[in-house]
Amino acid sequence: MVNTTREQTGPVPAGAAGAAARNMNAGRGPVGGGALVPADVLARADRILFVAHLAIGDFTYLQACLRAFARAYPHVRIHVWVDERRRTKDPAMWPHLRKYALYDWLAECTWIDKVYDSTYSPATFEASVAAARAENYPIVASLAVVDCHRYARMVRGISPRGFVVGLTKPAERLVHAPSRWSAYRKLDGAIPVYTAADKPGHISEVYAGWFARFFGVDVPPAARLPQLDLSDRWMRAAHAQFAEWGFGDGRPVVFLNPYSKSPDRTWPLEYVAALARALRTRPAWRDAGVVVNVVPEALDDARRALTRRADPALSHIRLFSADEHFFQLPAVMRLCSLVVSVETAVMHLANAVGVPVVALMRRNCPEWAPIDRENSTVLMVPEMDDWVTRIRVEDVLAELDARDAGAPLARSA
Repeated sequence: MVNTTREQTGPVPAGAAGAAARNMNAGRGPVGGGALVPADVLARADRILFVAHLAIGDFTYLQACLRAFARAYPHVRIHVWVDERRRTKDPAMWPHLRKYALYDWLAECTWIDKVYDSTYSPATFEASVAAARAENYPIVASLAVVDCHRYARMVRGISPRGFVVGLTKPAERLVHAPSRWSAYRKLDGAIPVYTAADKPGHISEVYAGWFARFFGVDVPPAARLPQLDLSDRWMRAAHAQFAEWGFGDGRPVVFLNPYSKSPDRTWPLEYVAALARALRTRPAWRDAGVVVNVVPEALDDARRALTRRADPALSHIRLFSADEHFFQLPAVMRLCSLVVSVETAVMHLANAVGVPVVALMRRNCPEWAPIDRENSTVLMVPEMDDWVTRIRVEDVLAELDARDAGAPLARSA
């Protein structure tokens, strides 16, 4: 995969705000009570590069801020650098990293002019840096919340003469303080990364705060809800998939997502099987179908545990994996009546497609709860360090029983 651009453009002169204009505001408030990036810099700029180590959940909420920026500064083309934190020298890993599902979503965002999506190996990373430097970006913003000092150096290296802003985080050890200070001096303006002690609200509020302080862009609460534009192509495919599964008869369908990248956020398959069996004992869900979202590398295990057993109590389970395109996932979710998900992007995508969700969460990141409170129920583990395995099948069933005053309605699109 090469870095994708919507249109070819010639080189752009460097922004006038360079080293002489640096105000060294790192860690302090906006210049003169306004935005950290001066209005005249924004007025002269014709492009901006946002650098972030994006996950799908991050983009689900960050997109609202990027859209707001595009509306506020329609003359500034938005470029996005997706930094691959799993970057490796191992060629065996490259095909998987190149197929990151987020790239499918970004490619459909017409308000993003260019995406740097080839940072998965040291060689492709260096090539991407060279390509970005050739753009002579007048403004670069790092939105990285880990290794902030390294990204500060990186964005200044990409834009030696532009206006560069980013996030900062104090050194965990005193011996590292000088190197952190040296890195953050490369920024023209900065905002400290939030911590648990700050008691942040929802993550969308945090993101909106960044854009207000960096650029003076207002993202009101109503605009922070996730958006997902699904084309007829993907909805037709989802309907066809439901028909193939035998779910095209209007019955309710429950979408279960037990998988995460980390074991502390993953629900065991035996819990999934127990929940699927128990649903058949509930009048409101007796005829419901169950779609289990499975990461590709776990399909064999899921088949052995859930669909290859001669168990009639599991005959209503269908396994699903979005192996062709990211939009397969939200399209299938949109046709479901309920989503039950561990702490991953799926619980946020449920809000985006308007399906009620029961989210199974740990206690250490409450700011990442689904944003749509009316359509979301959060079940949290009892203690701070607990894994989601502490949330039992009985806890989920108790929630379903409490909300089932009437039979669930099957969704259609």
